[in-house]
Amino acid sequence: MLNINNLGVFVIPAGILLLSLLCGLLIRKIIFAGAARWSKNTKTHIDDVIAESLGGPFIIWSLMLGIYLVLRYLRVPDDVSRITGKLLLVLGIFSVTVALANISVKLIKVYSSKVETALPVTSLTQNISKIIIFTIGILVIFNSLGISIAPVMATLGIGGIAVALALQDTLSNIFSGFYIIATKQIKVGEYVRLDSGEEGYVRDITWRTTKIRMLSNNIILVPNEKLTKAIVTNYHLPEKEMSVLVDLGVHYGSDLEKVEKVTCETAKETLSQVPGGVAEFEPFIRYGSFSDSSINFSVILRVKEFVDQYLIKHEFIKRLHKRYAREGIVIPYPIRAINYEQEKQG
Repeated sequence: MLNINNLGVFVIPAGILLLSLLCGLLIRKIIFAGAARWSKNTKTHIDDVIAESLGGPFIIWSLMLGIYLVLRYLRVPDDVSRITGKLLLVLGIFSVTVALANISVKLIKVYSSKVETALPVTSLTQNISKIIIFTIGILVIFNSLGISIAPVMATLGIGGIAVALALQDTLSNIFSGFYIIATKQIKVGEYVRLDSGEEGYVRDITWRTTKIRMLSNNIILVPNEKLTKAIVTNYHLPEKEMSVLVDLGVHYGSDLEKVEKVTCETAKETLSQVPGGVAEFEPFIRYGSFSDSSINFSVILRVKEFVDQYLIKHEFIKRLHKRYAREGIVIPYPIRAINYEQEKQG
């Protein structure tokens, strides 16, 4: 049976660990919650990111403190104390590395949209920032454990050559992804169309593929290397606004001046009242050809972005059809007519 003295050997250390954990939770709730409320009133987002990212690691640091106090209380042998101390040091460095990686990713998200020269937010840029920070953290751990970094770097260099030869396609996609991000010709959120016919919104650029969401809500995965070699139409460059052409035709007996006036008035009304239209734009028409049964022309409208054209065309055609009916303007059926008078004159 355990006596009171033996029981204290287990109870007191467990109590120290529990107390450290409870103190950590209490401090996090009081200090970090207050800091989070305070940071919301400041203009910068750095304090918000730091307060949010340090909440989790703070609990780990509380447990590490508890373990350290337990070791001091138990007076363990020097060898055990030294090994445990190194393990705590490694855990501390690793937790700091994780916290810094989370902070870097969140700062990239916050400031990349505000700073024009910053890299766009993609999975690739976020993962690369994590890899860099974790690599530095691992090297610091090696150095703290007394492991020479030079042989490790040499080994990594030799191994890196072998890995590069084995993963040529993967590395090609990674570097192509960097090229896409650096040139900023294709960014997340933009609407693009490939020469192979695929089109949609760019959702993400990963280490291997670029994700494009079609209007049907399906995802297209395009290898980064193929995307750099494709002919791409970016409907957000040089700006989101774009012109939209609607092809029409009217009867040969129509008053073309009246057709132009009525059509432009209806187009202006549509752009002003329907979401997605550029209200300040002055629509116009251009007559283009004499076809078999009509005089054809194009109406030039302007929308705020690519997908807005569908609603604008929809509403414009409905309104123009009603207006033509009121004005007596005829949109002819595609028929062929024989002009007897012309034949007699011939």
